[in-house]
Amino acid sequence: MTNDDTITWGELLKVTAEDIGSQQEARWLCEHAGGFDRQEFDAAATELVSERAGIALRKMVSRRLAGEPLQYVMSRWAFRHLDVLVDKRVLIPRPETEEVVQSALELARAVIKNLNRKIRLADLGTGSGVIGLSLASELPRGSSEVWLTDVSSDALDVARANLAGSGLLDGDVRVAEGNWLEAFARVDELSRNSFDLIVSNPPYIARGDASVESVVSDYEPHVALFAGDDGLDAYREIVPAARDWLVLDGWLVLEIGHDQGDALRQMLEQNRFKNIEIRQDLALRDRIALGQK
Repeated sequence: MTNDDTITWGELLKVTAEDIGSQQEARWLCEHAGGFDRQEFDAAATELVSERAGIALRKMVSRRLAGEPLQYVMSRWAFRHLDVLVDKRVLIPRPETEEVVQSALELARAVIKNLNRKIRLADLGTGSGVIGLSLASELPRGSSEVWLTDVSSDALDVARANLAGSGLLDGDVRVAEGNWLEAFARVDELSRNSFDLIVSNPPYIARGDASVESVVSDYEPHVALFAGDDGLDAYREIVPAARDWLVLDGWLVLEIGHDQGDALRQMLEQNRFKNIEIRQDLALRDRIALGQK
C-alpha cells in the first residue's frame, strides 16, 4: 500500500482493493479507518486521507493479509439490527445465528400475547451477546427480562460493552457468569421453573473435525467452537438442565450442526420435551432444534 499522504479516499480504495483482492472488504476497511458510513464515504471520495486514518488502514490491511478474519480486524460486525464489538474473545456472529434469533423471537412474541407480565428469557453462552441483545431490542420495550450467561469472563466483558452500546441499560438485560444454567444458581433473585424461553448457540463442532477451516480454528476461541469427540457435549449439559429452569410449556431453542438434527431430536425426546422441531437454514441444512417443556 502506498504511503503517499496526498492520496484521496477514492484512490486509496482502489489500491486497497488490489492489495487484498476484494472490493467489498476494501470498502469496509476504508470506511472503518475513516470513520465513515457508506454515504459519507461516497461524499469523501475526493478528499485527502489524513495521516492517522492512513496508518490505521495500513495496520488493518496488514492483519487481513496475514489471514486474520475481517470481523476481528475491524473489531465490529453487523448482526440483524445491531452493530457490535467483536474480537478474539468471542465467536464471530454468523448469518445462521440470525435465523435462530428469528425462531426465538416468533416464540417469544406468541408467549407475550398470553401473559400479563414480563417474559423471562436466557441466552446461554452469550459470547458477544448478539442473541440476547437482539431479543431484548426487537421485542416490545418493557415486555422482557433477558439474561446473558457465559463461563468466560472475557466474553462477558464483550457482551457488557455491547449492552452499553445498545441503549438497553434499564434493567431489561442482566448478566450472570457461569457454565450454562449453573450461572443462575448463583443469582438469589432467580428461581427454577421461571424462564419462558432459553436459547443458546453452544459449541457443536467435534474435536478434530478436519472440515473446520484454518481461519476459524486459528483465530476463534476453541471453547466456543468444540464440544467433545462428537460435538454434542454442550447439549448433554444444556438439555436436561433446561427442564429445571423452564416454566411449564416454556421453550428451548438451540443452534445445531447440519448433521445433528436426529441426535438433538432424540435428546429432546429423552428429556420429555414436546412439540419438537428441527428447522433448516436458508441453505436447507438442519440448523435449529426446538422443544417445549
